[in-house]
Amino acid sequence: MGEFLGLPIQASAHAAEIDEMIVIVHWLMAVLLVGWGSFYVYTLIRFRESANPKADYTGVTSHTSRYLEIAVAVVETVILVGFAIPAWANRVNDVPPDEEATVVHVIAKQFEWHSHYAGADGRFGRRDISQITPTNATGLDRSDPNGVDDIVSINQMNVPVDKPVIIYLSSLDVIHSFAINEMRVKQDAIPGIQIPVWWVPTMAGNYEVNCSQLCGLGHYRMRGFVTVQTQTEYEGWLAGEAALLTGN
Repeated sequence: MGEFLGLPIQASAHAAEIDEMIVIVHWLMAVLLVGWGSFYVYTLIRFRESANPKADYTGVTSHTSRYLEIAVAVVETVILVGFAIPAWANRVNDVPPDEEATVVHVIAKQFEWHSHYAGADGRFGRRDISQITPTNATGLDRSDPNGVDDIVSINQMNVPVDKPVIIYLSSLDVIHSFAINEMRVKQDAIPGIQIPVWWVPTMAGNYEVNCSQLCGLGHYRMRGFVTVQTQTEYEGWLAGEAALLTGN
């Protein structure tokens, strides 16, 4: 069913759970489409003028339609309570500790994604609004001892496979929306608010990060990439970025 709906590959641990809910909702919509469509055709034929030359002011006395509406409401409640709310609660309440995850601060800016990683010391440097410039969208203070070795990339994020990833998402200007379709990850980036988003990537490869919220004239080109790689490859990437900072 997922292939029929054109769903992308499942590249995260929770993708199957999301797809299951999507498939159930589409089955419900298909049943409603066929059911109500058939009922509409039936009424056109059953109550056509030639078959009913005289108006009937009594109306329908059957309660079937009411029972059908109640049944639809029950099914929708089951989907909401049994699938949607638990999936949402898992994303919100079960965030793993930072110590057990790859942590990245992602700052959205028209029309770029800025990723901020802690350096070799594992500590994020201080960020301050007074430090924001056209070339320093994160506001990272390099004079802070914890920020000297921090790594910042634009429109490129690297993470290891099979390990939780936590991004702390914020926006520098307007509302954006961070989306990685294959990971089933999507979250609005809102100015003044830092929102944690987490997932576990399960498939190595390169995936597109797009903005799914209209954010200005350049919205169409606000795209980045996330590279999911082995732990060894990820550590090699960090070492390479650190070498660029020191010039070695």
